[in-house]
Amino acid sequence: MSNIEETEARGGQGQVLDPETYRDSIGTMDQSGKRKWVYPRKPRGKFTNYRHIVSYILLLIYFAVPFIKINGNPLILFNVIDREFFIFGQPFYPQDFFILTLGAIASLIFIIVFTIAFGRIFCGWICPQTIFLEMIFRKIEYAIEGDRNKQMKLDRQEWNTEKIWKRGLKWTIYIFISLIITHFMFMYIVGYKEVIRIVSEGPFAHPTNFIVMVLLTAAFYFVFAWFREQVCTLVCPYGRLQGVLIDKDTVNVFYDFKRGENRAKWRKGEDRKAAGKGDCIDCHQCVVVCPTGIDIRDGQQLECVNCTACIDACDEVMEKVGLPKGLIRYATENEIEKQTKFKFSGRMKGFAFILVFLTAFLGYLLYNRGEMEAKFIKPAGSTFFVRDGKITNTYNYTFLNKTNDKKLVTIKVIEPKHGEVIYSGSSKIPVERDKITKGTVNISFPESEMNLSKQNITIGVYDMNGKLIDSYQTYFEGPFKLQF
Repeated sequence: MSNIEETEARGGQGQVLDPETYRDSIGTMDQSGKRKWVYPRKPRGKFTNYRHIVSYILLLIYFAVPFIKINGNPLILFNVIDREFFIFGQPFYPQDFFILTLGAIASLIFIIVFTIAFGRIFCGWICPQTIFLEMIFRKIEYAIEGDRNKQMKLDRQEWNTEKIWKRGLKWTIYIFISLIITHFMFMYIVGYKEVIRIVSEGPFAHPTNFIVMVLLTAAFYFVFAWFREQVCTLVCPYGRLQGVLIDKDTVNVFYDFKRGENRAKWRKGEDRKAAGKGDCIDCHQCVVVCPTGIDIRDGQQLECVNCTACIDACDEVMEKVGLPKGLIRYATENEIEKQTKFKFSGRMKGFAFILVFLTAFLGYLLYNRGEMEAKFIKPAGSTFFVRDGKITNTYNYTFLNKTNDKKLVTIKVIEPKHGEVIYSGSSKIPVERDKITKGTVNISFPESEMNLSKQNITIGVYDMNGKLIDSYQTYFEGPFKLQF
């Protein structure tokens, strides 16, 4: 009885297909759901060399940025605890979060445009997961356990002295590197000086920080020692997003099936074209180098991260057998199927226009962010008083200096005119760089000019050169008057 007949006999609940009729949805799992461990061969070639250069530059940036300062400010800092945020040395505050939100939206649209045009190149070339795994952890594994065949042999053998010391050494180094990555990640949150201070004072002085550090180190170790490519195939939302963004005009790593099929083993001196054979010699080198365990010849797949390892492996084989390179290459699906060149589609143009607009608007907001933010708030429960023909209100001011320079400022009433500012101290108020300054002032108007019990006024903050830095609109209270 077939699977379908068995199903019908049980009441027709669902349909079970023969295993041969479908492919595993995830290349690193078998049909029972059990994980298939991937042992990729060490890649080599032109694209691999380019990826090495890009990766080492990005790693250098990652480990150097926490120590770089601009005008005394960290280059990048996201201190959520103390609400201190610096991007390229410029301080950002909760009041500026709408700018950061707009920047995040622009970044998302950039990712969409980039993915529509160039596929999942980010995953293979820039993604921290790929860089840490392939350029650090996998390199250590190759150095200690050897290439693909030696790793497979070591995995199969019993736990003898060789296996224990090799695995022990590898895991120890993995823990150490995970600890380093975690410490540098903390530097992006609290700064390198604070991390050095916490480490020097020991775990007993900072038990919470120590526990968080241990948990994050364990998470990094788990990801890079065991979970590995499963992050890309099972967890990463970007891998799912690309499925709705990529079309036939998207540049991706593709196998040229028109040139490669029909596949057949290599025979020296054979006229493959006359024999009806394609250029693919079915050597499986594109499969054994794949870090996600897929066969690129099956077409575009979710697990493909565009790492180009298969391109280098195939080009190496083609060169050895005397066939043209490029059987696997960066191309669009239309380029292979219809022999058409890459073109910037209407969808790409639409998203690109939105991206340019958002980027320009974001630049405008950053340029006009202002040097200072000023607020004048009446104290709770306070009221006005009248003396010598003048009505006086009290205001608490808050100045936030967003620049990298100390400023001396003064306060003036912009509208209505004839307002007088009465200071409790000096009229020149110092405001330190990247600091909040608070104080109190009284503002008076002639009684004859205040016709309403509550009237809007505008107060300005000026530097010593008379330049208006910021203004704030609030209200001024006076006695109630009947209007006839």
